[in-house]
Amino acid sequence: MATPIRQFENGEIYHLILRGVDNRRVFEDENDYYRGIFSLYEFNNANPVDIRVRRQERKAIKCRANDPQGVVNLREIELAELARRYLLVEILAFCLMPNHIHILVKQLKDNGITKFMNKFGGYAFYFNQKHQRKGHLFQDRFKAVHIEDDEQLKTTFVYVCTNPVSLVEPGWKEKGVKDLEKTVKFIENYKWSSYADYIGGKNFPSLTSRDFLLGVMEGADGCRNFVNGWLEYKAELADPRALQGI
Repeated sequence: MATPIRQFENGEIYHLILRGVDNRRVFEDENDYYRGIFSLYEFNNANPVDIRVRRQERKAIKCRANDPQGVVNLREIELAELARRYLLVEILAFCLMPNHIHILVKQLKDNGITKFMNKFGGYAFYFNQKHQRKGHLFQDRFKAVHIEDDEQLKTTFVYVCTNPVSLVEPGWKEKGVKDLEKTVKFIENYKWSSYADYIGGKNFPSLTSRDFLLGVMEGADGCRNFVNGWLEYKAELADPRALQGI
């Protein structure tokens, strides 16, 4: 039986989850993560994309930017990049985990989500070549949850941003957070997520469009307060005395 085609609506927001087949790792080292970030950015384009050509172009831009004898207007380069790309979706937030990916997106073009995720599947070609493996890297279908209101959007944002907690506090969702200070510091410095950009850092600012969510979350402080509030609740779950200074 053929798999039914999913329909996504333009202007609507969706939480996308893509997992490695059999929950296998899809990022083995730092270079894999960087390639994942690069793929999220480059494959969000309705135009054909040649990754090798794009990497050469980006290297040339970096060389120009680092040339003390050259005069480079980085804002002009950024605007030229934006004009070159015909965005399929607006990426609002993301988090790359060792064996899965979370992306919060707004669809901009008809079938934009499906086209974007199909293009992103090209990351598997890179991964298989590098790690000398064959076969599927990702599960056949990504999961998509339609965000219906602001409350669900806030909850999903917190969920995406706190996903890396499991790397330092295994089982935290059921057992709670044992070391709140360590956990907060860890997710604020977790490189493969958009959370740092939302709370005032400079991680991968060109990848996400943050104005809308910052409005919903009441600014950078609101983002931090919502996330930390959830972690504080989980810390109290692990030890009711944790927030009482005992």
